[in-house]
Amino acid sequence: MEKSDKIYVAGHRGLVGSAIVRNLKVKGYDNVIGRTHKELDLTDQAVVRAFFEEERPDVVVLAAAKVGGINANNTSPADFAYENMQIQCNVIESCHRFQVKKLLFLGSTCIYPRMAPQPIPEDALLTGPLEETNEAYAIAKIAGLEMCKFYKRQYGDHFISCMPTNLYGPYDNYDLQGSHVMPAMIRKFHEAKVDNAPVVELWGTGTPLREFLYVDDMADACVFLLEHYDGEQHVNIGTGKEVTIKELAKIVKRTVGYQGEIIWNQDMPDGTPRKLTNVDKLHGLGWTHRVELEEGVGLAYRWFKENVKDARM
Repeated sequence: MEKSDKIYVAGHRGLVGSAIVRNLKVKGYDNVIGRTHKELDLTDQAVVRAFFEEERPDVVVLAAAKVGGINANNTSPADFAYENMQIQCNVIESCHRFQVKKLLFLGSTCIYPRMAPQPIPEDALLTGPLEETNEAYAIAKIAGLEMCKFYKRQYGDHFISCMPTNLYGPYDNYDLQGSHVMPAMIRKFHEAKVDNAPVVELWGTGTPLREFLYVDDMADACVFLLEHYDGEQHVNIGTGKEVTIKELAKIVKRTVGYQGEIIWNQDMPDGTPRKLTNVDKLHGLGWTHRVELEEGVGLAYRWFKENVKDARM
């Protein structure tokens, strides 16, 4: 990439996209553009093509997606599959049609089989059944990264993909009906502290193991890949470290300063028992994360407190 390149970040106001925009600007990429959903409906093929024809971006980061936690994925699987595949097909095809120099497609580690080997290497993709609680989203993301591979293979397009692990940080989604585990915990413990509630209820058994990456670290890795990587295989982005959900709850509770009790609703699903990425490929390219979990939770909670009135809730 060149500093003068016009870079379109799809999903520039979300958790992922906003972090990538911040990182690009810090590194001197000043010609960064974005569009809200009202300004550009990525599910509309004709509208997307018209946008690309007019703007002619040099580089595209596809961070826009319909996302949500276990509850959202369980109750709206058709919506997750359909809308995400529409977005991906429209943007990827337009990147090819209008000769974008480079495209970075962001997936999710939910693409991997439920019982994938741990830590999960990139080549574990499509080697077993998916986790049912987010199967629709995973299938859509698999289709997107495979499309990037096929366009690269058939046309020589410089389309690359990365698979970030569980992310958290500024501009996360704190809506309890659709949020992921970290923002849900931050909101629940914060509100319980404010209301002097004696108990906070969390879902599942607390035993699953998860890996968490601060979103600004993820953004730094994405820009690093845009600058240094052009391979066909997708690249895992993570820390290579894991905690149980119970351990995470203790960290968030301590960070928030909540003094009450935690009860676990074991009638609710746990999801995949373990999901840890193998980040040897990324480390071999020369990138490692900087923000450790406790520091990151503190940063995320500080942002939430300062922006609670404007946070997605």
